[in-house]
Amino acid sequence: MSLNNNQSSQIAQIIDTGFSEYRRQFEDISSGAKQRFEQALWQDVQASGMQRIDLYGEMVNEVTQRVDQFRRAENIGQEKAQEWEGIKAKFEQLMPQRTDPELAETFYNSIFCRTFRHRALREQRMFLFSSTDSAPKVLAQDMYREYYADKGVVRMVNQILEDYSFSIPYANKRLDVVNLVRNIKENTDFRMAISAGTRVQILKSVFYRNKGAYLVGQLVNPLHHQPFIIPLMNDENQGIYTDTLITDSDDVSIIFSFTRSYFMVEAPVPAEFVGFLQQILPAKPLAEIYTNIGFFKHGKSVFMRDYLQHMEDSEDQFIIAPGIKGMVMSVFTLPSLDIVFKIIKDKFAPPKNMTKAVVKEKYRLVKIHDRVGRMADTQEFKHFAFAKHRFSEELIDELLAVAPSMIRMVDEYVVIEQLYVERRMIPLNIYIDTASDEQLYDVIDEYGNAIKQLAAANIFPGDMLFKNFGVTRHGRVVFYDYDEICYLTECNFRKIPEAMYPEQELASEPWYSVGPFDVFPEEFHVFLAGRPRIAKIFRQIHSNIFDANYWKSLQADIEDGQVKDVFPYRRKKRFLTT
Repeated sequence: MSLNNNQSSQIAQIIDTGFSEYRRQFEDISSGAKQRFEQALWQDVQASGMQRIDLYGEMVNEVTQRVDQFRRAENIGQEKAQEWEGIKAKFEQLMPQRTDPELAETFYNSIFCRTFRHRALREQRMFLFSSTDSAPKVLAQDMYREYYADKGVVRMVNQILEDYSFSIPYANKRLDVVNLVRNIKENTDFRMAISAGTRVQILKSVFYRNKGAYLVGQLVNPLHHQPFIIPLMNDENQGIYTDTLITDSDDVSIIFSFTRSYFMVEAPVPAEFVGFLQQILPAKPLAEIYTNIGFFKHGKSVFMRDYLQHMEDSEDQFIIAPGIKGMVMSVFTLPSLDIVFKIIKDKFAPPKNMTKAVVKEKYRLVKIHDRVGRMADTQEFKHFAFAKHRFSEELIDELLAVAPSMIRMVDEYVVIEQLYVERRMIPLNIYIDTASDEQLYDVIDEYGNAIKQLAAANIFPGDMLFKNFGVTRHGRVVFYDYDEICYLTECNFRKIPEAMYPEQELASEPWYSVGPFDVFPEEFHVFLAGRPRIAKIFRQIHSNIFDANYWKSLQADIEDGQVKDVFPYRRKKRFLTT
Protein backbone atom coordinates (compact mmCIF):
# COMPACT_ATOMS: atom_id res chain seq x y z
CA MET A 1 0.00 0.00 0.00
CA SER A 2 1.38 3.39 -1.01
CA LEU A 3 0.81 6.78 0.54
CA ASN A 4 -2.29 8.70 -0.43
CA ASN A 5 -2.49 12.48 -0.56
CA ASN A 6 -3.81 12.81 2.99
CA GLN A 7 -1.15 10.53 4.42
CA SER A 8 1.58 12.55 2.69
CA SER A 9 0.16 15.67 4.35
CA GLN A 10 0.14 13.97 7.75
CA ILE A 11 3.77 12.85 7.45
CA ALA A 12 4.78 16.37 6.36
CA GLN A 13 2.96 17.71 9.42
CA ILE A 14 4.73 15.20 11.71
CA ILE A 15 8.09 16.46 10.43
CA ASP A 16 7.06 20.10 10.71
CA THR A 17 5.78 19.61 14.27
CA GLY A 18 8.97 17.80 15.25
CA PHE A 19 11.06 20.60 13.81
CA SER A 20 9.05 23.18 15.77
CA GLU A 21 9.75 21.21 18.95
CA TYR A 22 13.44 21.19 18.09
CA ARG A 23 13.49 24.94 17.48
CA ARG A 24 11.65 25.64 20.74
CA GLN A 25 14.14 23.59 22.74
CA PHE A 26 17.06 25.11 20.81
CA GLU A 27 15.83 28.63 21.60
CA ASP A 28 15.17 27.73 25.25
CA ILE A 29 18.78 26.60 25.66
CA SER A 30 20.09 29.65 23.81
CA SER A 31 17.95 32.16 25.72
CA GLY A 32 19.14 30.69 29.01
CA ALA A 33 22.66 31.91 28.22
CA LYS A 34 21.96 35.36 29.68
CA GLN A 35 21.05 33.96 33.09
CA ARG A 36 24.03 31.59 33.06
CA PHE A 37 26.29 34.58 32.29
CA GLU A 38 24.73 36.76 34.99
CA GLN A 39 25.01 34.04 37.62
CA ALA A 40 28.50 32.93 36.49
CA LEU A 41 27.33 29.34 36.02
CA TRP A 42 30.38 28.42 33.96
CA GLN A 43 29.98 24.66 34.34
CA ASP A 44 26.39 24.99 33.12
CA VAL A 45 27.62 27.04 30.15
CA GLN A 46 29.72 24.11 29.00
CA ALA A 47 26.99 21.54 29.67
CA SER A 48 24.35 23.53 27.77
CA GLY A 49 26.62 23.77 24.72
CA MET A 50 26.92 19.99 24.59
CA GLN A 51 23.18 19.59 25.19
CA ARG A 52 22.29 21.88 22.29
CA ILE A 53 24.62 20.08 19.87
CA ASP A 54 23.17 16.68 20.79
CA LEU A 55 19.61 17.99 20.56
CA TYR A 56 19.52 17.91 16.75
CA GLY A 57 20.36 14.23 16.41
CA GLU A 58 18.01 13.32 19.24
CA MET A 59 15.09 15.11 17.55
CA VAL A 60 15.87 13.60 14.13
CA ASN A 61 15.77 10.14 15.72
CA GLU A 62 12.54 10.95 17.53
CA VAL A 63 10.76 12.31 14.45
CA THR A 64 11.96 9.42 12.26
CA GLN A 65 10.41 7.04 14.80
CA ARG A 66 7.14 9.02 14.75
CA VAL A 67 6.96 8.71 10.97
CA ASP A 68 7.61 4.95 11.25
CA GLN A 69 4.88 4.62 13.90
CA PHE A 70 2.42 6.50 11.68
CA ARG A 71 3.14 4.20 8.74
CA ARG A 72 2.58 1.12 10.88
CA ALA A 73 -0.64 2.55 12.32
CA GLU A 74 -1.88 3.29 8.81
CA ASN A 75 -0.78 -0.16 7.61
CA ILE A 76 1.43 1.41 4.96
CA GLY A 77 3.94 -0.97 3.40
CA GLN A 78 7.67 -0.67 2.87
CA GLU A 79 9.05 2.85 2.52
CA LYS A 80 9.48 3.95 -1.11
CA ALA A 81 11.73 6.87 -2.00
CA GLN A 82 9.38 8.14 -4.70
CA GLU A 83 6.62 8.58 -2.10
CA TRP A 84 8.64 11.44 -0.66
CA GLU A 85 7.99 13.56 -3.72
CA GLY A 86 4.47 14.04 -2.39
CA ILE A 87 5.68 14.50 1.20
CA LYS A 88 8.12 17.19 0.09
CA ALA A 89 5.40 19.02 -1.85
CA LYS A 90 3.16 19.03 1.23
CA PHE A 91 6.04 20.12 3.45
CA GLU A 92 6.81 23.07 1.14
CA GLN A 93 3.23 24.28 1.60
CA LEU A 94 3.96 24.71 5.32
CA MET A 95 7.03 26.92 4.75
CA PRO A 96 5.38 30.34 4.22
CA GLN A 97 4.25 30.38 7.84
CA ARG A 98 7.77 29.88 9.16
CA THR A 99 10.43 32.46 10.05
CA ASP A 100 13.15 29.80 9.66
CA PRO A 101 12.24 27.92 6.45
CA GLU A 102 15.83 27.20 5.46
CA LEU A 103 16.43 25.38 8.75
CA ALA A 104 13.18 23.46 8.33
CA GLU A 105 14.32 22.23 4.91
CA THR A 106 17.56 20.96 6.40
CA PHE A 107 15.64 19.16 9.16
CA TYR A 108 13.40 17.53 6.53
CA ASN A 109 16.53 16.43 4.63
CA SER A 110 17.89 14.85 7.81
CA ILE A 111 14.70 12.79 8.24
CA PHE A 112 14.88 11.67 4.61
CA CYS A 113 18.57 10.72 4.86
CA ARG A 114 18.03 8.88 8.16
CA THR A 115 15.18 6.93 6.53
CA PHE A 116 17.04 5.97 3.35
CA ARG A 117 20.60 6.03 4.73
CA HIS A 118 21.72 8.69 2.23
CA ARG A 119 20.43 6.73 -0.78
CA ALA A 120 17.94 7.83 -3.45
CA LEU A 121 18.92 11.48 -3.11
CA ARG A 122 16.95 13.44 -5.69
CA GLU A 123 15.85 17.07 -5.84
CA GLN A 124 12.22 15.96 -6.28
CA ARG A 125 12.34 14.16 -2.90
CA MET A 126 14.45 16.49 -0.75
CA PHE A 127 15.89 19.98 -0.69
CA LEU A 128 19.24 19.49 -2.42
CA PHE A 129 18.96 23.19 -3.23
CA SER A 130 16.99 25.50 -0.98
CA SER A 131 13.71 26.94 -2.19
CA THR A 132 14.47 29.96 0.05
CA ASP A 133 17.75 30.93 -1.66
CA SER A 134 16.00 33.30 -4.08
CA ALA A 135 14.03 35.04 -1.33
CA PRO A 136 15.14 38.65 -0.77
CA LYS A 137 17.32 39.10 2.32
CA VAL A 138 15.83 42.17 3.98
CA LEU A 139 17.37 43.32 7.25
CA ALA A 140 14.54 43.97 9.68
CA GLN A 141 15.16 47.17 11.62
CA ASP A 142 13.69 45.69 14.79
CA MET A 143 16.61 43.25 14.79
CA TYR A 144 19.11 45.92 15.85
CA ARG A 145 19.34 49.16 17.80
CA GLU A 146 20.62 52.26 16.08
CA TYR A 147 22.66 55.09 17.61
CA TYR A 148 24.07 58.44 16.49
CA ALA A 149 26.89 60.50 17.97
CA ASP A 150 25.29 63.86 17.16
CA LYS A 151 25.01 64.63 20.89
CA GLY A 152 28.49 63.37 21.69
CA VAL A 153 30.33 60.07 21.74
CA VAL A 154 30.27 59.89 25.54
CA ARG A 155 26.51 60.16 25.65
CA MET A 156 26.11 57.59 22.88
CA VAL A 157 28.40 55.06 24.58
CA ASN A 158 26.64 55.56 27.90
CA GLN A 159 23.28 54.92 26.21
CA ILE A 160 24.58 51.70 24.62
CA LEU A 161 25.60 50.34 28.02
CA GLU A 162 22.23 51.41 29.46
CA ASP A 163 20.38 49.54 26.72
CA TYR A 164 22.43 46.39 27.23
CA SER A 165 21.97 45.99 30.96
CA PHE A 166 21.81 42.83 33.05
CA SER A 167 20.22 41.68 36.28
CA ILE A 168 23.50 42.53 37.98
CA PRO A 169 25.01 46.01 37.65
CA TYR A 170 28.09 47.13 35.79
CA ALA A 171 31.06 47.08 38.16
CA ASN A 172 32.13 50.58 37.14
CA LYS A 173 30.13 51.91 34.21
CA ARG A 174 31.91 55.24 34.29
CA LEU A 175 35.24 53.51 33.76
CA ASP A 176 33.72 51.42 30.97
CA VAL A 177 32.57 54.57 29.19
CA VAL A 178 36.01 56.16 29.63
CA ASN A 179 37.75 53.09 28.24
CA LEU A 180 35.43 52.80 25.23
CA VAL A 181 35.59 56.51 24.38
CA ARG A 182 39.37 56.59 24.76
CA ASN A 183 39.68 53.57 22.48
CA ILE A 184 37.41 55.21 19.89
CA LYS A 185 39.46 58.40 19.96
CA GLU A 186 42.71 56.48 19.56
CA ASN A 187 41.31 54.64 16.51
CA THR A 188 41.47 57.27 13.77
CA ASP A 189 39.24 55.49 11.24
CA PHE A 190 36.65 54.63 13.86
CA ARG A 191 36.63 58.16 15.31
CA MET A 192 36.31 59.85 11.93
CA ALA A 193 33.48 57.53 10.90
CA ILE A 194 31.49 58.33 14.02
CA SER A 195 32.10 62.08 13.82
CA ALA A 196 30.84 62.08 10.22
CA GLY A 197 27.35 61.16 11.40
CA THR A 198 27.63 57.44 10.79
CA ARG A 199 24.87 55.21 12.11
CA VAL A 200 25.90 52.76 14.80
CA GLN A 201 23.91 49.52 14.56
CA ILE A 202 24.11 46.84 17.25
CA LEU A 203 22.19 43.58 17.17
CA LYS A 204 19.64 43.45 19.99
CA SER A 205 20.52 39.84 20.71
CA VAL A 206 23.66 39.47 22.81
CA PHE A 207 26.10 36.71 21.84
CA TYR A 208 27.23 34.41 24.67
CA ARG A 209 30.13 31.97 24.63
CA ASN A 210 32.18 30.50 27.46
CA LYS A 211 32.61 33.25 30.09
CA GLY A 212 31.94 36.19 27.77
CA ALA A 213 29.05 38.18 26.34
CA TYR A 214 29.49 40.09 23.10
CA LEU A 215 27.73 43.10 21.60
CA VAL A 216 28.05 42.79 17.83
CA GLY A 217 27.55 45.77 15.56
CA GLN A 218 28.73 47.94 12.71
CA LEU A 219 29.23 51.55 11.71
CA VAL A 220 27.31 52.28 8.52
CA ASN A 221 27.91 55.12 6.10
CA PRO A 222 27.61 55.46 2.31
CA LEU A 223 31.22 54.35 1.81
CA HIS A 224 31.59 51.21 3.89
CA HIS A 225 30.53 49.02 6.81
CA GLN A 226 32.93 48.97 9.77
CA PRO A 227 32.41 46.00 12.12
CA PHE A 228 33.01 46.16 15.85
CA ILE A 229 32.49 43.96 18.90
CA ILE A 230 32.27 44.95 22.58
CA PRO A 231 33.16 41.94 24.78
CA LEU A 232 31.66 41.96 28.27
CA MET A 233 32.87 39.95 31.23
CA ASN A 234 31.38 39.12 34.61
CA ASP A 235 33.58 39.72 37.61
CA GLU A 236 31.80 37.38 39.99
CA ASN A 237 32.50 39.71 42.93
CA GLN A 238 32.05 43.14 41.35
CA GLY A 239 29.71 42.88 38.36
CA ILE A 240 29.76 43.34 34.57
CA TYR A 241 32.56 45.20 32.81
CA THR A 242 33.61 45.90 29.22
CA ASP A 243 36.81 44.06 28.48
CA THR A 244 37.82 45.77 25.23
CA LEU A 245 36.58 47.19 21.92
CA ILE A 246 37.37 45.13 18.81
CA THR A 247 37.33 47.19 15.59
CA ASP A 248 39.82 45.41 13.33
CA SER A 249 38.08 43.27 10.70
CA ASP A 250 40.54 40.39 11.14
CA ASP A 251 40.07 40.42 14.91
CA VAL A 252 36.29 40.36 14.46
CA SER A 253 36.65 37.41 12.11
CA ILE A 254 38.81 35.55 14.65
CA ILE A 255 36.07 35.91 17.28
CA PHE A 256 33.77 34.14 14.79
CA SER A 257 36.44 31.57 13.94
CA PHE A 258 35.76 27.96 12.90
CA THR A 259 38.05 26.98 15.79
CA ARG A 260 35.66 28.18 18.48
CA SER A 261 32.54 26.89 20.19
CA TYR A 262 29.18 27.94 18.83
CA PHE A 263 27.62 31.11 20.18
CA MET A 264 24.45 31.07 22.24
CA VAL A 265 22.32 33.82 20.71
CA GLU A 266 18.61 34.32 20.07
CA ALA A 267 17.93 34.45 16.32
CA PRO A 268 14.18 33.99 15.65
CA VAL A 269 14.64 34.93 11.97
CA PRO A 270 17.96 33.25 11.15
CA ALA A 271 18.25 34.45 7.52
CA GLU A 272 17.95 38.11 8.55
CA PHE A 273 20.32 37.59 11.46
CA VAL A 274 22.89 35.89 9.24
CA GLY A 275 22.41 38.64 6.65
CA PHE A 276 23.52 41.23 9.21
CA LEU A 277 26.55 39.12 10.14
CA GLN A 278 27.46 38.73 6.48
CA GLN A 279 27.80 42.50 6.24
CA ILE A 280 30.38 42.59 9.01
CA LEU A 281 32.06 39.30 8.00
CA PRO A 282 32.13 39.52 4.19
CA ALA A 283 35.07 37.11 3.83
CA LYS A 284 33.51 34.38 5.95
CA PRO A 285 31.53 31.66 4.12
CA LEU A 286 27.79 31.65 4.76
CA ALA A 287 28.05 28.05 5.98
CA GLU A 288 30.46 29.10 8.75
CA ILE A 289 28.22 31.95 9.88
CA TYR A 290 25.23 29.63 10.30
CA THR A 291 27.47 27.15 12.10
CA ASN A 292 28.88 29.84 14.38
CA ILE A 293 25.47 30.62 15.84
CA GLY A 294 24.64 26.98 16.48
CA PHE A 295 22.94 25.94 13.24
CA PHE A 296 25.74 23.55 12.33
CA LYS A 297 23.51 21.12 10.44
CA HIS A 298 22.24 23.89 8.19
CA GLY A 299 25.82 25.13 7.86
CA LYS A 300 26.61 21.66 6.54
CA SER A 301 23.78 21.98 3.98
CA VAL A 302 25.02 25.38 2.83
CA PHE A 303 28.56 24.04 2.58
CA MET A 304 27.35 21.18 0.39
CA ARG A 305 25.54 23.55 -1.98
CA ASP A 306 28.59 25.80 -2.19
CA TYR A 307 30.76 22.75 -2.83
CA LEU A 308 28.55 21.55 -5.69
CA GLN A 309 28.61 25.00 -7.24
CA HIS A 310 32.38 25.15 -6.91
CA MET A 311 32.75 21.79 -8.63
CA GLU A 312 30.75 23.13 -11.58
CA ASP A 313 32.94 26.22 -11.75
CA SER A 314 36.33 24.49 -11.43
CA GLU A 315 38.33 21.81 -13.24
CA ASP A 316 41.27 20.91 -10.98
CA GLN A 317 41.74 17.48 -9.46
CA PHE A 318 41.67 16.28 -5.87
CA ILE A 319 45.15 15.42 -4.63
CA ILE A 320 46.81 14.02 -1.52
CA ALA A 321 47.12 16.93 0.92
CA PRO A 322 50.64 18.40 1.28
CA GLY A 323 52.53 17.50 4.43
CA ILE A 324 53.57 14.37 6.30
CA LYS A 325 51.04 11.57 5.94
CA GLY A 326 49.20 10.64 9.11
CA MET A 327 49.16 7.17 10.62
CA VAL A 328 45.40 7.25 11.35
CA MET A 329 43.82 9.54 8.77
CA SER A 330 44.29 9.87 5.02
CA VAL A 331 43.85 13.49 3.93
CA PHE A 332 43.17 14.92 0.50
CA THR A 333 42.19 18.31 -0.87
CA LEU A 334 41.19 20.26 -3.95
CA PRO A 335 43.79 23.01 -4.61
CA SER A 336 41.12 25.54 -5.59
CA LEU A 337 39.09 24.92 -2.40
CA ASP A 338 40.31 25.87 1.08
CA ILE A 339 39.15 22.68 2.81
CA VAL A 340 40.51 19.20 3.42
CA PHE A 341 38.76 15.82 3.44
CA LYS A 342 39.85 13.26 6.05
CA ILE A 343 39.19 9.50 6.02
CA ILE A 344 39.93 7.05 8.82
CA LYS A 345 42.29 4.35 7.58
CA ASP A 346 41.39 0.68 7.88
CA LYS A 347 44.61 -0.16 9.74
CA PHE A 348 46.86 2.05 11.82
CA ALA A 349 50.63 1.82 11.74
CA PRO A 350 52.41 1.14 15.07
CA PRO A 351 52.55 2.58 17.67
CA LYS A 352 48.90 3.50 17.09
CA ASN A 353 46.79 0.74 18.65
CA MET A 354 43.31 2.26 18.74
CA THR A 355 40.15 1.35 16.84
CA LYS A 356 38.06 3.28 14.34
CA ALA A 357 35.35 3.62 16.97
CA VAL A 358 37.80 5.34 19.31
CA VAL A 359 38.87 7.77 16.58
CA LYS A 360 35.24 8.64 15.82
CA GLU A 361 34.63 9.28 19.51
CA LYS A 362 37.63 11.65 19.60
CA TYR A 363 36.11 13.68 16.76
CA ARG A 364 32.81 13.79 18.60
CA LEU A 365 34.60 15.03 21.72
CA VAL A 366 36.06 17.92 19.71
CA LYS A 367 32.61 18.72 18.31
CA ILE A 368 30.93 19.09 21.69
CA HIS A 369 33.86 20.44 23.70
CA ASP A 370 35.05 24.02 24.11
CA ARG A 371 37.61 24.41 21.30
CA VAL A 372 39.00 27.70 22.72
CA GLY A 373 40.13 28.79 19.26
CA ARG A 374 42.70 25.99 19.09
CA MET A 375 40.89 23.03 17.48
CA ALA A 376 39.32 23.02 14.03
CA ASP A 377 35.61 22.29 13.81
CA THR A 378 34.68 19.44 11.46
CA GLN A 379 31.61 18.36 9.55
CA GLU A 380 30.96 14.65 9.16
CA PHE A 381 29.56 13.31 5.87
CA LYS A 382 28.42 9.83 4.91
CA HIS A 383 28.19 8.28 1.43
CA PHE A 384 29.87 11.32 -0.14
CA ALA A 385 30.06 10.91 -3.95
CA PHE A 386 32.93 12.47 -5.91
CA ALA A 387 33.22 12.53 -9.70
CA LYS A 388 35.93 9.98 -10.43
CA HIS A 389 37.57 12.05 -13.17
CA ARG A 390 38.33 14.75 -10.60
CA PHE A 391 40.53 12.36 -8.59
CA SER A 392 44.21 12.00 -9.44
CA GLU A 393 45.35 8.41 -10.01
CA GLU A 394 47.78 8.80 -7.14
CA LEU A 395 44.93 9.71 -4.79
CA ILE A 396 42.70 6.81 -5.88
CA ASP A 397 45.59 4.38 -5.40
CA GLU A 398 46.31 5.84 -1.97
CA LEU A 399 42.71 5.59 -0.76
CA LEU A 400 42.23 2.05 -2.04
CA ALA A 401 45.49 1.05 -0.35
CA VAL A 402 44.82 2.54 3.10
CA ALA A 403 41.01 2.56 3.41
CA PRO A 404 39.46 0.04 0.99
CA SER A 405 36.49 -0.59 3.29
CA MET A 406 35.57 3.10 3.07
CA ILE A 407 35.70 3.40 -0.74
CA ARG A 408 33.23 2.25 -3.39
CA MET A 409 33.52 2.77 -7.13
CA VAL A 410 29.99 3.30 -8.48
CA ASP A 411 29.88 4.00 -12.21
CA GLU A 412 31.74 7.28 -12.66
CA TYR A 413 31.81 8.12 -8.98
CA VAL A 414 34.10 7.52 -6.01
CA VAL A 415 31.79 7.05 -3.02
CA ILE A 416 33.34 7.46 0.42
CA GLU A 417 31.33 5.90 3.23
CA GLN A 418 32.41 8.38 5.89
CA LEU A 419 34.65 11.40 5.90
CA TYR A 420 35.34 14.57 7.85
CA VAL A 421 35.63 18.00 6.29
CA GLU A 422 37.50 20.92 7.83
CA ARG A 423 39.17 24.15 6.82
CA ARG A 424 42.58 23.83 5.21
CA MET A 425 45.56 25.33 7.00
CA ILE A 426 49.29 25.40 6.38
CA PRO A 427 50.85 22.52 8.35
CA LEU A 428 53.05 24.02 11.06
CA ASN A 429 56.08 21.95 10.04
CA ILE A 430 55.83 23.38 6.50
CA TYR A 431 55.20 26.93 7.71
CA ILE A 432 58.30 27.09 9.92
CA ASP A 433 60.54 25.89 7.07
CA THR A 434 60.01 29.17 5.20
CA ALA A 435 59.23 31.55 8.08
CA SER A 436 61.22 34.74 8.65
CA ASP A 437 62.85 35.28 12.05
CA GLU A 438 59.90 37.38 13.22
CA GLN A 439 57.34 34.91 11.88
CA LEU A 440 59.20 32.02 13.47
CA TYR A 441 59.21 33.63 16.91
CA ASP A 442 55.50 34.50 16.66
CA VAL A 443 54.42 31.07 15.43
CA ILE A 444 56.42 29.19 18.08
CA ASP A 445 54.85 31.44 20.70
CA GLU A 446 51.46 30.61 19.17
CA TYR A 447 52.30 26.89 19.23
CA GLY A 448 52.97 27.06 22.97
CA ASN A 449 49.87 29.16 23.55
CA ALA A 450 47.78 26.59 21.67
CA ILE A 451 49.03 23.79 23.94
CA LYS A 452 48.40 25.86 27.08
CA GLN A 453 44.94 27.05 26.06
CA LEU A 454 43.89 23.53 25.17
CA ALA A 455 45.10 22.45 28.61
CA ALA A 456 43.09 25.27 30.22
CA ALA A 457 40.02 23.77 28.52
CA ASN A 458 40.87 20.32 29.96
CA ILE A 459 42.25 18.97 26.66
CA PHE A 460 45.62 17.24 26.36
CA PRO A 461 46.60 16.89 22.68
CA GLY A 462 48.78 13.83 23.21
CA ASP A 463 50.89 13.95 20.06
CA MET A 464 52.39 17.45 19.90
CA LEU A 465 54.46 17.05 16.74
CA PHE A 466 54.47 20.13 14.50
CA LYS A 467 52.75 18.19 11.71
CA ASN A 468 49.62 17.89 13.84
CA PHE A 469 49.14 21.65 14.02
CA GLY A 470 48.19 24.13 11.32
CA VAL A 471 48.56 27.87 10.80
CA THR A 472 45.48 29.89 9.81
CA ARG A 473 45.44 32.91 7.51
CA HIS A 474 45.51 35.07 10.64
CA GLY A 475 48.70 33.40 11.87
CA ARG A 476 47.02 31.46 14.66
CA VAL A 477 48.20 27.94 15.44
CA VAL A 478 45.43 25.33 15.57
CA PHE A 479 45.52 21.64 16.51
CA TYR A 480 43.84 19.27 14.04
CA ASP A 481 44.99 15.70 14.72
CA TYR A 482 42.58 14.30 17.29
CA ASP A 483 43.27 10.59 17.54
CA GLU A 484 45.31 10.90 20.75
CA ILE A 485 43.51 13.70 22.55
CA CYS A 486 42.07 13.09 25.99
CA TYR A 487 40.88 15.08 28.96
CA LEU A 488 43.78 16.63 30.81
CA THR A 489 42.38 15.29 34.08
CA GLU A 490 42.77 11.72 32.77
CA CYS A 491 46.55 12.08 32.55
CA ASN A 492 49.06 11.23 35.27
CA PHE A 493 51.86 13.78 34.91
CA ARG A 494 55.12 12.55 36.36
CA LYS A 495 58.69 13.65 36.74
CA ILE A 496 61.22 11.13 35.43
CA PRO A 497 62.86 9.51 38.47
CA GLU A 498 66.62 9.71 38.73
CA ALA A 499 68.57 6.69 37.54
CA MET A 500 70.23 4.65 40.26
CA TYR A 501 73.32 4.06 38.14
CA PRO A 502 74.59 5.25 34.69
CA GLU A 503 73.81 2.02 32.87
CA GLN A 504 70.11 2.57 33.45
CA GLU A 505 70.18 5.84 31.52
CA LEU A 506 71.90 4.13 28.59
CA ALA A 507 69.43 1.25 28.40
CA SER A 508 67.01 1.06 25.46
CA GLU A 509 64.06 0.65 27.83
CA PRO A 510 63.10 3.07 30.65
CA TRP A 511 64.33 2.09 34.13
CA TYR A 512 61.03 3.18 35.66
CA SER A 513 57.49 1.88 35.37
CA VAL A 514 55.17 3.58 32.86
CA GLY A 515 51.40 3.33 33.23
CA PRO A 516 48.89 3.72 30.35
CA PHE A 517 48.01 7.30 31.38
CA ASP A 518 51.48 8.41 32.49
CA VAL A 519 52.88 11.53 30.84
CA PHE A 520 56.43 12.80 31.35
CA PRO A 521 56.64 16.48 30.31
CA GLU A 522 60.46 16.33 30.37
CA GLU A 523 60.20 14.13 27.28
CA PHE A 524 58.37 16.81 25.28
CA HIS A 525 61.74 17.88 23.90
CA VAL A 526 61.25 15.03 21.39
CA PHE A 527 58.77 17.26 19.55
CA LEU A 528 61.58 19.78 19.06
CA ALA A 529 64.21 17.23 18.06
CA GLY A 530 66.41 18.25 15.15
CA ARG A 531 65.41 21.92 15.37
CA PRO A 532 67.76 23.50 17.94
CA ARG A 533 66.88 27.06 16.89
CA ILE A 534 63.20 26.43 17.46
CA ALA A 535 63.87 24.53 20.68
CA LYS A 536 65.76 27.54 22.04
CA ILE A 537 62.87 29.92 21.25
CA PHE A 538 60.29 27.55 22.70
CA ARG A 539 62.21 27.04 25.94
CA GLN A 540 62.62 30.80 26.34
CA ILE A 541 58.87 31.46 26.07
CA HIS A 542 57.19 28.30 27.31
CA SER A 543 59.65 26.49 29.59
CA ASN A 544 56.90 25.58 32.08
CA ILE A 545 55.44 23.14 29.56
CA PHE A 546 58.33 20.78 30.44
CA ASP A 547 57.46 20.89 34.16
CA ALA A 548 55.14 18.19 35.52
CA ASN A 549 54.10 20.52 38.36
CA TYR A 550 52.74 23.03 35.84
CA TRP A 551 50.39 20.41 34.41
CA LYS A 552 49.40 19.18 37.87
CA SER A 553 48.45 22.70 38.89
CA LEU A 554 46.17 22.98 35.85
CA GLN A 555 44.56 19.66 36.74
CA ALA A 556 43.98 20.82 40.31
CA ASP A 557 42.25 23.99 39.11
CA ILE A 558 40.00 22.05 36.72
CA GLU A 559 39.11 19.46 39.35
CA ASP A 560 38.32 22.35 41.70
CA GLY A 561 35.66 23.50 39.22
CA GLN A 562 37.56 26.49 37.88
CA VAL A 563 36.91 27.51 34.26
CA LYS A 564 39.91 29.40 32.92
CA ASP A 565 39.63 32.63 30.96
CA VAL A 566 40.65 32.07 27.34
CA PHE A 567 40.10 35.24 25.34
CA PRO A 568 39.36 35.25 21.58
CA TYR A 569 41.65 38.27 21.20
CA ARG A 570 45.13 39.12 22.42
CA ARG A 571 45.47 40.06 26.08
CA LYS A 572 47.22 43.30 25.20
CA LYS A 573 43.95 44.53 23.69
CA ARG A 574 42.16 44.30 27.04
CA PHE A 575 41.21 47.47 28.92
CA LEU A 576 42.68 48.35 32.28
CA THR A 577 39.94 47.68 34.82
CA THR A 578 41.26 49.97 37.56
